[in-house]
Amino acid sequence: MEEINKMRNTPKDVFLHLLNILTFYLSVVSFITLYIQYIGAIFPDQLNFYYTGLANAVRMFTSMMVIAVPVYIFTSWLLGKDLKNDPQRREFKLRKWLVFFTLFISAVTIIVDLIKFVYSFLSGELTIQFVLKVVVVLLTALAVFGYYIWDLRRKDKETSKTPKTLAWVISSVVLASVVAGFFIIGTPAAQREKRFDEQRISDLQMLQSQIVSYWIRKESLPQGLNDLEDSISGFFVPKDPQADTTPYGYKIINPLSFELCAAFKTSSNDFGKSRGIKSPYPYDSFQQNWNYEPGEACFTRTIDPELYKNEIQLKEPMPAYPIR
Repeated sequence: MEEINKMRNTPKDVFLHLLNILTFYLSVVSFITLYIQYIGAIFPDQLNFYYTGLANAVRMFTSMMVIAVPVYIFTSWLLGKDLKNDPQRREFKLRKWLVFFTLFISAVTIIVDLIKFVYSFLSGELTIQFVLKVVVVLLTALAVFGYYIWDLRRKDKETSKTPKTLAWVISSVVLASVVAGFFIIGTPAAQREKRFDEQRISDLQMLQSQIVSYWIRKESLPQGLNDLEDSISGFFVPKDPQADTTPYGYKIINPLSFELCAAFKTSSNDFGKSRGIKSPYPYDSFQQNWNYEPGEACFTRTIDPELYKNEIQLKEPMPAYPIR
């Protein structure tokens, strides 16, 4: 009997079971994380919010879920087909180990989630955002735990439509989750435009830094952005990322003030255009002077000589001391 079992426990069985459980974990993690990001987008935390990081997380876990879920469903179908043809495969030790390990992880997740909820309640820190995140994790863990308990208890000869129904439900949830992302953080095209605008801001910040450094060294503003180029340091003036032949705008207002301009496609305050969600902090606390709307935006900067006078003094030659 043991030889028969060994023959049945083929490399194909090991491959399918391991691939199935791996894609299952990836699917669950991506689902939970994705909805946590959605909750953070709809109910922004004024103390902890970063749009770019949230959008990147949504893209990453959406991609993970879109790939992992179909593979999980397909491998589950193959395993179910094998179990139907040979019910004794249900006693495959690796399968039982993986199922019970999944039950263990689900149970631990439920316990930890409830502990966090009670702790936050006692600390008086319950918010709608936190409660919804706890609910997402709890319901997902309960669903996983309940399904595998049912799978262990059902008889080999039972014919159930539950796996097939579950496959359709999962597929619908995945599709709804992806579509929800379009409404919450924008379509892929909108996200691409947002990243181009973020690159424009990064370029302008770099140009601003170079202009201030130029003024510190020469005590005058550059007549044009090309004056900033330096073949020794390797700095070259960046161009618009979507039209690399279009330079950024630069204008001298007075000996201490200048203006930098760029054409933007989105708004710095936009967060989920179609829902009108506003980001409480488009940038960190040191970069809140880069707000823009669609179209050309100019940023006026004035150099304070008193603020940079110490840096100017650093240029003065140090007094020579005799070497002893």
